[in-house]
Amino acid sequence: MKTISGQARAKKLIQQLSDLGITNQQVLQVIAETPRHVFMPESLAHKAYENTALPIGNGQTISQPLMVATMTQLLMQHNCHNVLEIGTGSGYQTAILAQLVDKVFSVERIAQLQYQAKRRLRQLDLHNVSMRHGDGWKGWSSKAPFDGIIVTAAASEIPSDLVAQLADGGVMIIPVGGTNEAQSLTVIRRFGDSVEQQQIGDVRFVPLVKGELS
Repeated sequence: MKTISGQARAKKLIQQLSDLGITNQQVLQVIAETPRHVFMPESLAHKAYENTALPIGNGQTISQPLMVATMTQLLMQHNCHNVLEIGTGSGYQTAILAQLVDKVFSVERIAQLQYQAKRRLRQLDLHNVSMRHGDGWKGWSSKAPFDGIIVTAAASEIPSDLVAQLADGGVMIIPVGGTNEAQSLTVIRRFGDSVEQQQIGDVRFVPLVKGELS
């Protein structure tokens, strides 16, 4: 639960997100009602409702609220019901999705982060999430096809396995670009054997690591 001061800061954050172009009222409401401080180290909880990315350990971060809202809003434009998330991380983006779609399948390569995220989701009574410890580049083929895929780390190239797991007409939101080069938030649509891409804007994410589990 948020404290009174936390509620005031959350309200201020929602106004900031609205001013920055987030128009989906469902997305804004869910972000307003989800206690972001639960998803980060207690030492950083006082920064939970600032529009900034923060470290969560293991070289990973919790994305800034604007990026979470932007990616979620892009996904929700396509009426997604079952969504694959690559990179569970703290579980914050997972929690937002779980309140907006029927089912979330989330893959995380770092077991400790996955365990912590699972505990937080149970604490918030969110039970429509299935988790897997695995390589995000490979997705979760046994649960495919997915209406939507959201990738919370930057891929050096578009992962072909993830594109293959999209349903016909499905959408993937993914940052694309290397660690030392420009990254672009990209919307990918699959229509049969053809793929459409649209670049949304420059972003900065931690890299999507291939094959390495911990």
